[in-house]
Amino acid sequence: MKFFQSLLLVLATVASTACAQQQSPDALKPAPLPKNTQGLAVATFAGGCFWSVQETFREVRGVRETLAGYAGGKAQNPTYEEVAGQGTGHAESVQVYYDPKQVSYQQLLDVFFLGAHNPTELNYQGPDRGPEYRSVAFYRTPQEKQQIEAEIKKINASRHYGTELVVTQVTPIQKFWPAESYHQGFYRKNPNQGYIANVSRPKVEKFRKAFPNLLKADVAAR
Repeated sequence: MKFFQSLLLVLATVASTACAQQQSPDALKPAPLPKNTQGLAVATFAGGCFWSVQETFREVRGVRETLAGYAGGKAQNPTYEEVAGQGTGHAESVQVYYDPKQVSYQQLLDVFFLGAHNPTELNYQGPDRGPEYRSVAFYRTPQEKQQIEAEIKKINASRHYGTELVVTQVTPIQKFWPAESYHQGFYRKNPNQGYIANVSRPKVEKFRKAFPNLLKADVAAR
């Protein structure tokens, strides 16, 4: 098992390095924030590699935009390499722009805690190790903080993860930095890449099975 995890980690590292080296200068620039967000609410989560987390929320009914990026650190304008070097304090994160008339914040919390990642893994997700892969639920209002804390309490009480307890950080959002453009939609752009096929895809498929009622119509029809 340890050998397999190490192999997957190597795949992820090689893939990220190779992708970065192959990108144009524009693709290495941070992606722009969505321009038209009127009527949309915003939520931010960190749950391991942002490739699968972005795809998971992208498939949720009512989600209009998603951005892979970095949050929870102090450095300004962090790059992927700097975050991976663990010197910025950021976690790989995903910002979700959603229509609250179609999907609630509570439903997004359910997806995050029960479908997008394993919130009992401290500073890692599967083969990905380090604080940049930590689990964080960022809140914007006191109500969101209460909802997150209530969700964690409910999950622990239900023993959803057996004897393991949720270790997700509950943190106020300070600043979200969009990741480089080539990271955006990486899951869909690289379906046959080794890490996507062996690590990311099983996570996304787990979400689909757990929340069929929240899938967008085109995803559910696949």
